[in-house]
Amino acid sequence: MSHWHNESTDLLCDALLRLKTREECYAFLDDVATVKETLDLAQRLSVARLLDEGVSYLAIREATGASTATISRVNKCYEYGSGGYRTVLDRMKEETKENKEKNG
Repeated sequence: MSHWHNESTDLLCDALLRLKTREECYAFLDDVATVKETLDLAQRLSVARLLDEGVSYLAIREATGASTATISRVNKCYEYGSGGYRTVLDRMKEETKENKEKNG
């Protein structure tokens, strides 16, 4: 267990797991984080998605505006971290595939 896992972070994780729609997520993020914090998180996920697709650092920088330091940090987490990015990205790809099969 990481040193930052505690009752408060458990509460945050539990809250995130209970959100059901994009609108609920926006409302929660609007209340719990600054716009910059939310945009930073969104940028990191975009960087991870592009890394997952094999896109170069230069192209990622141009597409997202992320610094090379941010891209490098995200890449380190993507490659050697806890697997959070991969879990989310794999599930998103799986859902996209399922939706395509269902709709045509």
